[in-house]
Amino acid sequence: MFKILIAEDDAELNQLFRHVLTKNGYTVKGVFNGREALDALEEGYYDLLISDIMMPVMDGYALVRMLRETGNKVPVLMITAKDAFDDMRLGFLSGTDDYMVKPVNVNEMVLRVGALLRRAQMISERRQGIGETVLECDSLTVSTGGESVVLPQKEFMLLYKMVSYPGKIFTRQQLMDDIWGYESDSDTHTVDVHISRLRERFRDNPDFKIVTMRGVGYKVVKT
Repeated sequence: MFKILIAEDDAELNQLFRHVLTKNGYTVKGVFNGREALDALEEGYYDLLISDIMMPVMDGYALVRMLRETGNKVPVLMITAKDAFDDMRLGFLSGTDDYMVKPVNVNEMVLRVGALLRRAQMISERRQGIGETVLECDSLTVSTGGESVVLPQKEFMLLYKMVSYPGKIFTRQQLMDDIWGYESDSDTHTVDVHISRLRERFRDNPDFKIVTMRGVGYKVVKT
């Protein structure tokens, strides 16, 4: 079960977020400032941090910067009352992975949390195989029969996602959300373009093929 840490100084919001995420199957702990969040992260492992920006003692920017400077790569969803590009830019520059503006739609928050956790899980596993084909996250390489090819990052992550679940159908929107993120301005046609490139690259691969599920999306199947 995934563990989530919430750093939010508004007691009612802290309780609401904990309640919603607990109902969705997560183990959740709430703290009320950045210093308490740092202490909690030092005491135990968490799969995701949800942090407000404006908090007493230590704000969200300082919290995330300190985590990244010490090598902690926990995914961070930043939440703030500020709706300005500069605030968003500062959040991402500090090492934030995703961003939401209050008032928070808790259903959307649950979706974003799921997407962040899936992306983090893909990265942490680092390596995936299907048949004799091996995908290496660290180098973005796909190796088959002694030959390797380095893919552009989005192509690699797209293939890695599908190879990790052979036979599972992914909608275009699922792939867009997981690989490009909810904030992407691209449309789902981008997925089709990348799939076409992957098909061309691996048309002679003996271990898998990418199948189009008409009107739905794509899946990778073993051959």
